[in-house]
Amino acid sequence: MAAPKKGRGPAGGQSRPGRALALILIAMVALTGGMFWSGHTTPRLGIDLAGGTSITLKAKAEPGQESAINETNMNTAVDIIERRVNGLGVSEAEVQTQGRENIIVNIPKGTNEKQAREQVGTTAQLYFRPVLAVAPAAPQEAPATGSSGTPTPTPSASTGGKASGEPSASASTQGRALSEALKAPNATGTPTPGGSASATPKASGTPTPTATPTADAATAALQQKFATLNCLDPKARAAVGQGTKPTEPIVACGEDSPGVWSKYLLGPAEVEGRDVDDAKGVLDQQRGMWIVTMDFTEAGSKKFQAITSKLSQQADPQNRFAIVLDGDVVSAPSVRQTLSASAEISGNFNQQSAQDLGNILSYGALPLSFVTQSVDTVTPALGSDQLEAGLIAGAIGLGLVVIYLIVYYRGLSFIAILSLGVSALLTYALMSLLGPAIGFALNLPAVCGAIVAIGITADSFIVYFERIRDEIREGRSLRPAVERAWPRARRTILVSDFVSFLAAAVLFLVTVGKVKGFAFTLGLTTLLDVVVVFLFTKPIMTLLARTRFFGEGHRLSGLDPKSLGVKPPLRRSRRASTPVTTEPKEA
Repeated sequence: MAAPKKGRGPAGGQSRPGRALALILIAMVALTGGMFWSGHTTPRLGIDLAGGTSITLKAKAEPGQESAINETNMNTAVDIIERRVNGLGVSEAEVQTQGRENIIVNIPKGTNEKQAREQVGTTAQLYFRPVLAVAPAAPQEAPATGSSGTPTPTPSASTGGKASGEPSASASTQGRALSEALKAPNATGTPTPGGSASATPKASGTPTPTATPTADAATAALQQKFATLNCLDPKARAAVGQGTKPTEPIVACGEDSPGVWSKYLLGPAEVEGRDVDDAKGVLDQQRGMWIVTMDFTEAGSKKFQAITSKLSQQADPQNRFAIVLDGDVVSAPSVRQTLSASAEISGNFNQQSAQDLGNILSYGALPLSFVTQSVDTVTPALGSDQLEAGLIAGAIGLGLVVIYLIVYYRGLSFIAILSLGVSALLTYALMSLLGPAIGFALNLPAVCGAIVAIGITADSFIVYFERIRDEIREGRSLRPAVERAWPRARRTILVSDFVSFLAAAVLFLVTVGKVKGFAFTLGLTTLLDVVVVFLFTKPIMTLLARTRFFGEGHRLSGLDPKSLGVKPPLRRSRRASTPVTTEPKEA
């Protein structure tokens, strides 16, 4: 029986190298074209190369809560600040703790640097509080109090609402609402600190809470603070919310329109920022204004439904709830119906401020308050010197690799140098495009990763070339040697690159700061090494094996049989067996 015919394609070979070359050529043209079309023709640089801003934040605990400054809360704050900054698209921002109570934020120079500086230390403590009274920003005459401590209404206590002069509650109404707020349970059902309640039986036997003298004194003190508060004074606005608790009534300031302020008397918080599931700044097309929409968690929806149901039955301003962010009233909308799943914040917003607030609320409130200790401008001078030294070292290393390839591999070095050029072009184009796409920024460790990748890429060529030489030493001509060497070389290259990529991935996951740049670049260039070897080096080698220079083993080709210890011809044929004849012996 005749033996079955083998396939015409060479063993482990690639019958159509032109397809692979066309594919990588298309990728190169597309990436280069995209780079010029987008206008990002250079990679974005990190803070050590481009300069930027370094901010030092110091944690500040509220009175009696000094234990809140601990490792857990500091790490949580670092995580939230980092997500806030990354949400703005700031590349390679570094956020890390320093000592027990400091956080260092390094923000590279970029288009969103100013926004990031404004947001890094914003605590973003958000509360929804019922409005008890609204008054103009200027201080007023404090309401007189009777012998029992209950405020006595005076003409000056009748306040306007916002800048439009909406009527507000009289002093007696304020006092009653404030007394109720002091003795009523908050959203969690816990009686509000600062006052207590006692039960006075009615004729029907139902106990009715009445304020104790402690609550009356707290009511008078808070009304005194509300009347004398001057929201036109920036220092007074900054100090008014210090030391307050979510479970206590407070006074606060709010900007109704640019430069126009009002002051608010607010009840205990009914809904907190942690009850917000998602928030974003959007443009309300109907009203032509920017707002912040919020979706609540399941628990938050129940709380919000309860408070809006209660407020919808009240008269102005007690039918309003104030959205208080870090002690400032950003909005105080009226409630006309019960709401639950979502809400919106409207006020004096433009596109940037609405999106900033949505970004802050989405990533959560900081567990601590922070004060900015220092804001320093980082110049790129030192980084530029280090970059120059790194590039010189890289150029020396690349030069040594090229010299070694030329001396040892002769003509094969041409293929290696072309492959290195293709890899460099793809790496540069991808780094330029990844800057605006995912916020990647090139820093000094990333440059080191790219330099290390030169050796990884060159190692892949050497593995393939040595496999080809091994096949030639076994007596095969170049074209079969190229195809038979490929499966063995391919396996070795894939294993080697997999180990390098795995190391880069682990390094990226377990490290912080600039080391991530090294790991990312190393992983990216390792993947590109596989692409270049499969789609460029191997096809080019297949095509050049068909030329006379390489195919006949020219002494400068790097595949000279004599230098490899093989006598020509490359493919030795079997010697024909000589028939043995025996002459008959003579008798």
